[in-house]
Amino acid sequence: MPPVVPPFLIGLVVSPLVKRLLKPLVRGVVKTSVGLVMEVKKAAHEAGENIHDLAAEMAADVSAAQVAPGEGHRAAGNATPNAERDEAASRAEAETRASKVRTTVGAGRAH
Repeated sequence: MPPVVPPFLIGLVVSPLVKRLLKPLVRGVVKTSVGLVMEVKKAAHEAGENIHDLAAEMAADVSAAQVAPGEGHRAAGNATPNAERDEAASRAEAETRASKVRTTVGAGRAH
């Protein structure tokens, strides 16, 4: 009969060898993972900053476009009656839309 080696003795001999081999491998995997996560975070942060900058530029362009025509008519002093009528109509339309939005916002609530 062959001699029987208890499994715990095999574990006692093999575990230090496995530890020596696996520790550097696991360390490398963890180090690479952390590096990748940091790079992804950095890229996401830069992308967010770029989007924020783009949104700020667009907001500045829109506000400049809205201010420029109004100042141009006032500065020139030759605003035509049609232009004034169009401006008043657009304001009235905007107010109508705003009031519709206000009335429909609370429509689904049960009191």
